[in-house]
Amino acid sequence: MSSIESTELKVSCLGSSAVLCESLGPLDITCQARFWALAQVVSRWPEVAEVVPGMNNLMVVLTQGEAEPLGVVEKVRREWPHVAPAHAKGKVVEVPVVYGGDGGPDLEFVASHTGIDVETVIKLHTQPDYTVYFLGAHPGFGYLGGLDSKLHTPRLDKPRLSVPAGSVAIGGVQTGVIALTSPSGWRLIGHAEQDFFDPYREPPALLTPGDTVRFQCIRAER
Repeated sequence: MSSIESTELKVSCLGSSAVLCESLGPLDITCQARFWALAQVVSRWPEVAEVVPGMNNLMVVLTQGEAEPLGVVEKVRREWPHVAPAHAKGKVVEVPVVYGGDGGPDLEFVASHTGIDVETVIKLHTQPDYTVYFLGAHPGFGYLGGLDSKLHTPRLDKPRLSVPAGSVAIGGVQTGVIALTSPSGWRLIGHAEQDFFDPYREPPALLTPGDTVRFQCIRAER
């Protein structure tokens, strides 16, 4: 893999079909917003077929047979210092949550792992305004930035094969809501009733990058 590094950005060739741009700085919303802006610029280049934003990174898919990967690497490297954060004017999505109980079987584990009582875990989880960095993993799943560092909890060693849609979960340094019933190794701390993905709705996904998510505790169950 060829790569070129700058103070803040690493740009690598993914074979001959794509280029990966990764932040070398901290995981934060300012950097994420720069990647949103970079995606807007790069998507207009004739040698680019598609851009796929990720968590503080951007994959650039090249037009087959017409693009020279190393040339695109150089163009991205030159463009990055001039890209200003694109602050998306997203909507606010309020998410009522029942914490613990059958829908949040890992709430007690999170409390034990972090050394915080359950009530404080819920309080810390509902305090921030979370920003939707990007959608991925499965349709409608938003990776949220803003989880209090006191709640950082490792994922399960062995993922569950089926996690219900609407499950509110913590995975490492992030939190989110499982949008479709699917396998997951994230820690389940509660359940929300909203449909985060509906193929018959327009748009199908409830969340979009730049949205703000606010969790609200309806009640806590044991």
